[in-house]
Parts: sequence; structure tokens; C-alpha cells
Amino acid sequence: MIETPKVDWLALSPTLALLAAAGVALLVSVIGPAWFRRAFAAFVVFAGFITAGVLAGFLFDRTPDAQPLLNESMARDRWAALAAIVLAGAGALSVLVSWGETRRDHAGEYYALLAAAGAGMVFFVGASNLMTLFLGLEWFSLALYILCALDTHRETSLEAGLKYLIVGSFGSGILLFGSALVYGATGELGFAEIAAAGVTDDSLLLAGLAMIVAGLGFKASAAPFHMWTPDVYQGAPTSVTAFMSAATKVAALVLTLRVLTVAFPEQEHLWTVAVAVIAIVSLAVGNIAALVQRDVKRLLAYSSVSHAGFMLIAVAANSELGGRALLYYLIPYSAMSIGSFAVVAARERELGAPVTLDNLGGFLWERPFLGASMWVFLLGLMGMPLTGGLVGKFYVFSAAYESGWWWLVVAGVIGTAISLYYYLRVLLAMWTRPEPTAFRPAVAGGSPPRDPLLASAVFASLAVTVGSFIFVQPLIDLARDAAASLPF
Repeated sequence: MIETPKVDWLALSPTLALLAAAGVALLVSVIGPAWFRRAFAAFVVFAGFITAGVLAGFLFDRTPDAQPLLNESMARDRWAALAAIVLAGAGALSVLVSWGETRRDHAGEYYALLAAAGAGMVFFVGASNLMTLFLGLEWFSLALYILCALDTHRETSLEAGLKYLIVGSFGSGILLFGSALVYGATGELGFAEIAAAGVTDDSLLLAGLAMIVAGLGFKASAAPFHMWTPDVYQGAPTSVTAFMSAATKVAALVLTLRVLTVAFPEQEHLWTVAVAVIAIVSLAVGNIAALVQRDVKRLLAYSSVSHAGFMLIAVAANSELGGRALLYYLIPYSAMSIGSFAVVAARERELGAPVTLDNLGGFLWERPFLGASMWVFLLGLMGMPLTGGLVGKFYVFSAAYESGWWWLVVAGVIGTAISLYYYLRVLLAMWTRPEPTAFRPAVAGGSPPRDPLLASAVFASLAVTVGSFIFVQPLIDLARDAAASLPF
């Protein structure tokens, strides 16, 4: 008889829930009546993300110890389960932000691709060998390439999709080649097996490790691998940008820390320094480039690069405290990122044009709730009090200081000080009343369109941003339990 691997359906349930949602949405978009497709696909995919989040929460509760599955190609542990919860929340909020977008064609396909990308990310964070790592990476990357270019009537969307495809394929190729070098040096694909092989200073292994770090750096939007980020964030549909800004970072950084700690513990003296240097470069490039931006989506893209630097400080710490700091930071960051892009999407739909510092004037007075929410999100990205951004940065700095990386703390503080300038520019633009001749919203009757689902997404993001500051201890406890799954 042929012995088949035992399948842990509970461990795979979040991924399967999203795949099922994607399949149903795609089927209805093909055979359903035109008036029914969009609403049904959005509902099914939103329900899929919520179901995946609930199942991931159940998996977190029922998995006190890490367990291998599918012949050790995947890992069932709390590290992946908590990441899946964050990914599911980001996906659900992105569906709400997407509803008000005017899409001429492919509405059902859009939601199906969103669910497929989420399923790939949930699969990706649980990978425990180089094969499943690459399969998961390509799974969600292909969906994102299409999502970026799905608004075919806009040249900027097509350009964004093409740029992301070319640069992303290059990054994937580097990661694949690095994986091949590691396999050539150790004869193993599994993360734990690579560490157990006992190969330490082999040049083939070190070259492969460097290429794996570079490949994952592309997905995390870390400098100098960030070149695709501003153009793709600016050109892609804003709802897709919101999803990418949060979910892609969660998946890439969570998996990066797993790979480095599980597969390459003997090389920590090398990769910790490399990651620390990448963090410094990301802080410098992201913050300095954002100073001169006037397009708000582009500004937030460079902000995303700088926040990748903050998160990589936690990775460089290579400690359980660093793991807890990374997971905690990702929770408010995801909410702040999606919330800020949701507000940009609302303004974009009012203007019928890209949002810049020039046409953002008076937004706080015209839309008090959205304007005030944007203030909170930007204050959180600065790391100001009453937001989870403050606790996240403090937690990251604590991890770096405990590991002896005091100069990373200094760099992070300097980066935060520089970021105040461009974040405050956005706040000032919203506060300042525009000139009478300024460009005004192109809406009938002079009243801005109402989108209750987008407002709900902003409210939920606001609740997480502030709630992660008020209820910090429960989140830290969750992050502590999840970080205990990795061998620090």
C-alpha cells in the first residue's frame, strides 16, 4: 500500500476557507447575472476572511506546542496562527474599502483574487521548507500582480501591474536561486533540517542565505529592494494598495524571522548584521524620500518603506522579545495603514483625481470623521501617544537595546524625528481651508458621496489603532505566546 501523509485539516482550514470563498466568487462572476455578481462576490469573500480569522483564532487556542504537518513541509504553531488572524482582518477591511470603487469590469474576479491572495499569504506564513515557501510566495504574488493591473481603463494601473510583475519576478528569481544554493550546500529543504545539517561557513550556503534575505526584502518593501513600492502603490487601485501595504508586510516579515531563526541559527552573527544594515537603509531612504512627495499615496508608500526598517530592527534583535515586538507592531501598523489608504480612497472618489497635498485642503472640515481618523492614523505612524504606534516603536527599541543594538535605537529615533515633517504636512493640508479657486470635489449637488462600508472600515481601523494602546497587555500576551513557537 502507498503510505500517504496525514492531513491536519484544522491547520489548513483558514487557507481552505479563503480558497473556497475565492472559488465561489469566481464561479458566480462567470455564471451569475450581472446585477448579482458584485454584491454576492463581495459578501462571500468578506465572509471568507472572517471565517478564516475565526478558524485561525481557534487554531491558536488549540495549538500550545508547534507541530509539523504534511511531511514537515508546513508548521502548525501559534506564530503562523496569529499572523493568519492579522491577515484575515486586513483582508476583511480591504473588502469594505473596495465596495465603493467604481469598477467597469471584473468586479467578481477582483474579490476572488483578493481572497486567493489572502489564502496564499496564510499558506506562506506556515511554510517550514524552501519548497512551500516559494510556492506560497508565488501564489499570492501572482494574484497581486493581476489585482494591481485590474483597472485596465487606467494607464497607471496597467503600469503598476507591469512594474510589480517585472520587479517581483526578479525578486522571486533571486529567492529561488538562493534556495537552490542552500539546498546544494546542505542537501535539505526543511528549515530545521538545514540547521541540523551542520554546514556553517560554506560559501555556497552564505550566498544562498544572502539571496533569500534579498528576495524576502523585495516583498517587505525594505530598501534597497523597495524600488517597485512607490510606483506600484501610486498606480494600483487604492483598495489594492491598502491590502498590499498591510498584508504583504505581515506575510514577508513573519516568514523572514521564521526562516532566519529556524534554518540559519549558526549564521546569526552574519544575518543579524545584514538585517540591521537593511533596517538603517530603509529608515534613511523611506523618510528622506517622503520629505519631497506631494502625492499622498506615494508619500505613504515611502512611509511604508521606513516602517519596514522599524520592523526589521525587531528581526535583527534575534530574541523572543524581538519576535513579540514584531508581532505586536504589525497589528496597529496594519490598521493604521489600511485606515489611511481608506481615507485616501474616499477623497480620491470625491475628487475623481489622485489625492495630493494641494487638493487635500479643507478635508477635515468637509468630512470631520474621516479627517479626524486620518489625523489619528498619521499620529500612530509617527509613534505618538494614545496609539499603538507608540507602544510598537517602544517595544521594538526595547528589543534592540536588550540585544546590544543601541545604535539601531538611535537610528530609529532619528528616523522618527524626520518623519514628523512629512506627516505633519499632511495634517496641516487637511486643516488648512482651501482658496476659493482651489480644485473642489466633483460631486453632484456639492455634497460628498457617502460610503458606509468604507466608513466602517475606517472606524474598525481606528478602534484597533487606539485599542492597541489601551489594551496593550492582552496583545502582548498573544504575541508572547506566538513568539514562543520559534527557537530563539
